[in-house]
Amino acid sequence: MVKPFMPQLVYIEPRAMEFPLGRQLYEKFDKLGVEIRKTTSHNQVRNIPGDNHQQKYRNAKSTLVIGLRKTLKFDTSKPSAEYAIPLATGCMGHCHYCYLQTTMGSKPYIRTYVNTEEIFAAADQYMEERSPEPTRFEASCTSDIVGIDHLTHTLKKTIEHIGQTKHGLLRFVTKFHHVDHLLDAEHNGRTRFRFSLNDDYVIKFLEPGTSRLDQRIEAAAKVAKAGYPLGFIIAPIYLHDGWREGYETLFKKLAEKLPNEALDNLTFELIQHRFTKPAKRVIQENYPMTKLELDEEKRKYKWGRYGIGKYVYQTEEQEEIKDVFQMYIDRYFPESHIEYFT
Repeated sequence: MVKPFMPQLVYIEPRAMEFPLGRQLYEKFDKLGVEIRKTTSHNQVRNIPGDNHQQKYRNAKSTLVIGLRKTLKFDTSKPSAEYAIPLATGCMGHCHYCYLQTTMGSKPYIRTYVNTEEIFAAADQYMEERSPEPTRFEASCTSDIVGIDHLTHTLKKTIEHIGQTKHGLLRFVTKFHHVDHLLDAEHNGRTRFRFSLNDDYVIKFLEPGTSRLDQRIEAAAKVAKAGYPLGFIIAPIYLHDGWREGYETLFKKLAEKLPNEALDNLTFELIQHRFTKPAKRVIQENYPMTKLELDEEKRKYKWGRYGIGKYVYQTEEQEEIKDVFQMYIDRYFPESHIEYFT
């Protein structure tokens, strides 16, 4: 059983104390006896304890920095949404393949932003500029926001803020089952709650520190009963011995547990495993015993948007993945919609 995240070490930026959430979090961790250190900026966070790289890396992932989001220009977030709404950065999970391995670089600690009203005002401005077109915001581009929201409730506030808008829509995805505090949020159907799922092999060997498959499915059933539009990201789709059976078992379990409320408006996003050369180096440094297959000779090279190519499965393997997943989704969830395969 994965327990809700609790940091072992907290850093707080001075201006964070000017905001109600900053003061609340300081008081909360102080009462719990968590060590709190002051820092002028998250970039000044130094001296993460540990005798070697792996220890320091693990300790950083249980470190929380409470600060401000200074840049209120939102990044784009295609194909999932128009914009990424910045609520947090970093993740407490240890998924070996995760793209945050390289984007977070040497700073894998978790950051939460307390200037939520400023972030909401910026989101409102983006909605106004696009009106009357809907504006979709993705809340989990740089973090698993559900993983820390039992502490901060910034996601819950965002769900309720977007729920009151005319043209805003919110999306996020999680590998954690700690959703109970979000079930009574006034979402007004404007938030799509998505779960990242994988088969038991991938979760066991490549997703340490995250909720198990059955826990995620149970949480998804609760979310559907709370009236949220529901979606699933199957990612990364990873070819291993027995992958066809493993993924069919996933869909069978899902079909058995999901309530009827979930079935009318269900979406799937399918993402094959890929890696870059820089990611491979970082993954092997952070997880030297990983079972993750990173053999460039077995893959096809695909140029990326920013000049960094990635290694994806061979064309015939991709076709097989598409066919197998289309078959399973048609069999178990014929009314659902596949948003994309990439």
